[in-house]
Amino acid sequence: MRQLAWLIIIGLCLQLAVPGPVQAAPEQYTEVKELNFVFLHGAGGNACSFQLLDDKIMEQLPACVQHYQEANAGTEIRVDTLKRCYPGYEDINTWASNIAESIDEYFAGKERLILIGHSMGGKAALYAVAHNIGGLASKVALVVTINSPIKSLDRYYVAGGGSAFDYCRAAWLQADQGICSSVTSYDSSRDGAWVGEKKHWLAFISGEAGPLSEQFNYGGVDPWPRDMDDGILPLSCQHAEGADVIYYGEHGHSDFGAVDEVAESMAEQILRYIFGGQMQFSKLTRGGVFKHEAGWLPGEDYWLDVVGEVPVRSGSLYHKNESYTRWQEWEDTVGEYFTGLSRSSYRISRVSYVPFLTSIQETRWLNPGDPEDGQLYVRTRAAPRNSLQVNWVIYAKGLLPAGLERDHYEVEINTGTPLTGIRQVSWATADSRDLRVQIWSEASRPFRWFKVQWRVYYKEMQQRNVLDEIPAKMLPGASLED
Repeated sequence: MRQLAWLIIIGLCLQLAVPGPVQAAPEQYTEVKELNFVFLHGAGGNACSFQLLDDKIMEQLPACVQHYQEANAGTEIRVDTLKRCYPGYEDINTWASNIAESIDEYFAGKERLILIGHSMGGKAALYAVAHNIGGLASKVALVVTINSPIKSLDRYYVAGGGSAFDYCRAAWLQADQGICSSVTSYDSSRDGAWVGEKKHWLAFISGEAGPLSEQFNYGGVDPWPRDMDDGILPLSCQHAEGADVIYYGEHGHSDFGAVDEVAESMAEQILRYIFGGQMQFSKLTRGGVFKHEAGWLPGEDYWLDVVGEVPVRSGSLYHKNESYTRWQEWEDTVGEYFTGLSRSSYRISRVSYVPFLTSIQETRWLNPGDPEDGQLYVRTRAAPRNSLQVNWVIYAKGLLPAGLERDHYEVEINTGTPLTGIRQVSWATADSRDLRVQIWSEASRPFRWFKVQWRVYYKEMQQRNVLDEIPAKMLPGASLED
């Protein structure tokens, strides 16, 4: 019996020593969100134009990724970039098709694309997504445009009075293969509105301080003498409904590719838009039109207009001199004392009067030292048996509510004769809440005229976070914990 017991024990030990079948370790997966940047240069450009902005994005990206991954445990951010050169003189449909083909070839299988396009590259990106060229509509999360011609250029006055199409053809000589028609005639506003509604559209815009400013006059020529421009495009051409707009200052068309401060700030804004944060976007708050006409004698007429004010009181005065032999004067006080408002200016004009026989002798604030006193002193005069009517309007400062700040203004001559212009534009005061703008304009006599369109924008704080809208993929790979 003892011998049998030992045999059983030895058999069990041998059985335990024999290795069983090997169990395969379970495959590990990682929850991944992808950011795939596609850089799209403008007409006549190349991939190098995005080198500085690409570098700035990649310098700031690790900190953004680390912060997001720490706040979202178990999620990994993977980043890739694509910079290619595209034929730079073709029509917008061909350009968009080239972009889609390049993505299919070099970014095969990539989704959640971030298209960043400069000038025509941004215009083509909006077109490609809105028209679903190559199936891009389902692959793109965000389109970023930088100084892109959203509106068609044929609505703007070109130096010398020619058409924008002819100007473009002259600039590109024989290289034009449809681009000039696309830039000057095709309006991308509907494309942008679709992208802004269905996806995300972030638009960077810039321009000079006034229509006749010499800031970006290449070769001493202002291509858009009636508009504020960046040297290549009018400022208002870069602006369209549906975009989250960032006005980044008085910068030239391609400064983002050459100026460190511009590229660094732009990179920071793009990453904040993607990873989440409070941002300041440009929103229209006030606008209008005014007209001037030069006199009939030879010479020059000059005007200074203040726009952005708020009309608070208006009315009329009527006086008739019943005397047959004597001139007569009248003194009137119009308006009232304001509470909580600061007066800005007033307008006085005669209506239905006889020249030289009626006049406005004097106008002034009744109490010059009190900015809340909106009362106006008016002294008028008329010859015997003459009458005059005076219309008056009193304006208050156009201040934003506390906590808001102005952003930028746009001023342009939208119609008129030659030999007219806007020489200078500036904010009326240094107060960041004050929306008033001073506009210095001029016209040669006789009878030259023009109409001015003006718009004022303020900064609106909004939250954006594109990355949270990008669904994660479960991809093979070591987990973050490993």
